[in-house]
Amino acid sequence: MRIANLADVPENGANRFVVNGKFVAVFRVGADLYAIDDKCTHGQASLSQGELDTDTHCVACPAHSAIFDLRSGEARTLPAFKPVATYRVWVEDDGVLIEV
Repeated sequence: MRIANLADVPENGANRFVVNGKFVAVFRVGADLYAIDDKCTHGQASLSQGELDTDTHCVACPAHSAIFDLRSGEARTLPAFKPVATYRVWVEDDGVLIEV
């Protein structure tokens, strides 16, 4: 399913999209895209608004600083301990496509 244009996801940044009624955060780290549930598993914070670490491919929750790995969804630090869901995402003809 096409959800956006590649230009809608800033380089070394993120944007939030609604996919099948749920919020999904799409991160762009260099040439790679990652898609995860936008909601932190610890609280109601939007992960697309968190601080992105491009070296570790992780995002810190803006509310309580829990860190999630964009590649696996794994919660790396407390207070979160449950992973976020990850989704296959790719670029085709400058469009961002996702499999949910």
